[in-house]
Amino acid sequence: MQEIVIRNWDELQSAIFDGVWDPAIMRYRDNCVYRGMSDKNWSMMPSLNRVCAHDLTLERQMLRSFRKYGYADLQQVTSFWQMLAMAQQFGLPTRLLDWTYSPLVAAHFATENQNSYDKDGVILCVHIDKMNRQLPLKLKNMLEKERGNIFTMEMMDRVADGFDSLQAISENPFALFFEPASAVNRIANQYALFSVCSDPAVSIDELATEEKTFRRIIIPAETKLEIRDKLDYINISERMIYPGLDGICKWITRRYAALGPKYHQEKTEE
Repeated sequence: MQEIVIRNWDELQSAIFDGVWDPAIMRYRDNCVYRGMSDKNWSMMPSLNRVCAHDLTLERQMLRSFRKYGYADLQQVTSFWQMLAMAQQFGLPTRLLDWTYSPLVAAHFATENQNSYDKDGVILCVHIDKMNRQLPLKLKNMLEKERGNIFTMEMMDRVADGFDSLQAISENPFALFFEPASAVNRIANQYALFSVCSDPAVSIDELATEEKTFRRIIIPAETKLEIRDKLDYINISERMIYPGLDGICKWITRRYAALGPKYHQEKTEE
């Protein structure tokens, strides 16, 4: 997996935006999506696998309980995949992984946890077109017909009505990316999409069949606070990422924490 280490805000911009000019349409575009993590040593293991490694079949019971006890908020949700996306967004352990179309939103997730400022963070970048080449032919044809590279909710509902029918598409494990409907503001504000593997025991990075499908942008611990502070200036903060009072309180707590003297001591001495 290709790895780039950035040392400041300018190098982050270069790592993200260099090479994204598309001469075919004469616009700045790429075919990547991004995931930010506060510790570069974390794997691409979904929350289901971290919480229920002892029994992944508990996924069904948890989703059943989510639907039952969350009925008042979910009664209008008819799509299995939309319900699954909402469960993920609100913290239920699922086989989904969160991704974003925005590399700077990913940078937020890599730098938001002030208890991890002593650890190197990472922005994971995955090339969607390369990842899609491992899809079963049926799903490749659907994307080609729709002239897209990400599955919509309507397409997901046509693909499968649940995990069993998804896995039945191919005897070989595969992963796909889908974009949920913006049923809650945080999905829209995070520019969110999700990956899902047909087999919950398989990690998405195990399914990459081409070189340079994945890339890692490392944010060293000593650079994190600079990136974090400058993200605030362009309105990428908890206030935007988590709409509501909880996001406001997270933002205020971090904003007034004594992070500068602790993590920028060397710069102060200069």
